[in-house]
Amino acid sequence: METFDPSELPELLNLYYRRLFPYAQYYRWLNYGGVIKNYFQHREFSFTLKDDIYVRYQSFNNQGELEKEMQKMNPYKIDIGAVYSHRPSQYNTVKLGAFQAQEKELVFDIDMTDYDDVRRCCSSADICSKCWTLMTMAIHIIDRALKEDFGFKHRLWVYSGRRGVHCWVCDESVRKLSSAVRSGIVEYLSLLKGGQEVKKKVHLSEKIHPFVRKSINIIKKYFEEYALVNQDILENKACWDKILALVPETIHDELQQGFQKHHSSLQRWEYLKKVTSKSQNTKNDKCGPWLEWEIMLQYCFPRLDINVSKGLNHLLKSPFSVHPKTGRISVPIDLQNVDQFDPFAVPTISSICHELDTISTNEEEKENKAESDIKRRTRDYKKTGLAPYVKIFEQFLENLDKYRKGELLKKSDLQKDF
Repeated sequence: METFDPSELPELLNLYYRRLFPYAQYYRWLNYGGVIKNYFQHREFSFTLKDDIYVRYQSFNNQGELEKEMQKMNPYKIDIGAVYSHRPSQYNTVKLGAFQAQEKELVFDIDMTDYDDVRRCCSSADICSKCWTLMTMAIHIIDRALKEDFGFKHRLWVYSGRRGVHCWVCDESVRKLSSAVRSGIVEYLSLLKGGQEVKKKVHLSEKIHPFVRKSINIIKKYFEEYALVNQDILENKACWDKILALVPETIHDELQQGFQKHHSSLQRWEYLKKVTSKSQNTKNDKCGPWLEWEIMLQYCFPRLDINVSKGLNHLLKSPFSVHPKTGRISVPIDLQNVDQFDPFAVPTISSICHELDTISTNEEEKENKAESDIKRRTRDYKKTGLAPYVKIFEQFLENLDKYRKGELLKKSDLQKDF
């Protein structure tokens, strides 16, 4: 695994922003085809500089201006905000109350720390391959719902660079949604209710919503290996007491006795299913056929930060930002290969800058001196571990462009159809 020395960050960032950051693709994304005048110019960027100096309400006229400022300031972190009624850089000059957030992608932030009560391998900012499965399940569950239940077409999933994932839903109609509608969407996608003091966070009724059923079907594919083998959630009494807190007291004694006779989480889970199934057939049924599902959902269902999604003026870390603690790049995730995504294989700023160093001076001298900065930068990143992730981003942008052109053609045909 590539080691990262934070003391090298200023020098590495300087090289990264000069030679590797994919400005052309980045500007192409946030300009959305240049269809709406001043769309990019009214977008807020926020830079976190060395020593946690935080600079909000940055805005830029074009790609060149953005490049120049990033190379000058070398931000440790880049956040993207809303598209405002006025240029964010001029917000101090606008009449009070007139400066308003008008549009923004619908975004989701899923952070591993929110699962600390149910993962046993790590805690806080730490992650490992055992708990990363939680992020894999979260992407599958949320992305399926966004695509199938809501019909959203343009979804960009990004690794945060440390312990979580972000999603940017970029459909034109979605960018215009009000805070109230955004809240409704994130409520639909949220099942766990209650804070740390609430032990049982999932309560299902007899009428199981199709969204819940489809989510359960996804969790079932991972539950045995993730929860029963890797997390060993019924390993000992301390573990199974947490599970007992989620089931009716009427079956506590029977489960306690049975758990002591079995010797693995797999066996104890099978026993729990047997006891709850038997209880369902009695007149004093308090289990319901969904009890097993409630436990699976509590341990595996995505935990969204609702505030990030519902507010138009909420900032979210930009794709291709560098995480200052790990040095890892916030890279797009290929939705066709979510299960193969490995956060520990993501390039660090150290690794890609060192790869650049391997380009010999002789090779550089052979290059056409007159070539443009864009051509040189494209040549540079393609020789590093960043290349496959920029390719994923480019494919996302291609799909956006194709859809936009298709919609323009439809409108054109409709206008002729009279």
